[in-house]
Amino acid sequence: MDNADGIVAHIPPLRRYARALTGDHAAAEDLVQDTLERAWKRFRLWRRGTNLRAWLFAIMHNVFLNQVKASQSRQDQATDSAEVNLPVTPPQDQRLDLRDLNRALRKLSAEKREVILLIGLEQLSYDEAAKVLGVPVGTVMSRLSRGREDLRLLMNRGSATAQLKVVK
Repeated sequence: MDNADGIVAHIPPLRRYARALTGDHAAAEDLVQDTLERAWKRFRLWRRGTNLRAWLFAIMHNVFLNQVKASQSRQDQATDSAEVNLPVTPPQDQRLDLRDLNRALRKLSAEKREVILLIGLEQLSYDEAAKVLGVPVGTVMSRLSRGREDLRLLMNRGSATAQLKVVK
């Protein structure tokens, strides 16, 4: 497999993660393009035998953080209305759950959301996620735990059963 084939094979997961990070199709495509451009220019820095996928996700993470910092310096963006584009359209009864999950994800801090997406959506190991984010494995584990708990609270807050009282 040559360099181009190795990188091209990882474009679909990069697109999925970019859409989940940005919540916007056009912004996600720009993020993927910027990531691929940076990876191609710096491919000589990738060490054979290491995880190419994790290396590409680390590049995307850094590009995304740079873009967020740049946009925050220009304006304060609202991310509550952003939607995660899923690769498969769910049945009707699950759409509301996914919408609620999407909104809850957007309410999490960026650190917690990134860890949940890398491990839950992209199926990276804790070690791989730690390398992508440039943090210790313990930090990944604690962010994931706190993020899951925050998600659980946010999701339960929106459910009708959480607000019902038993009347005798």
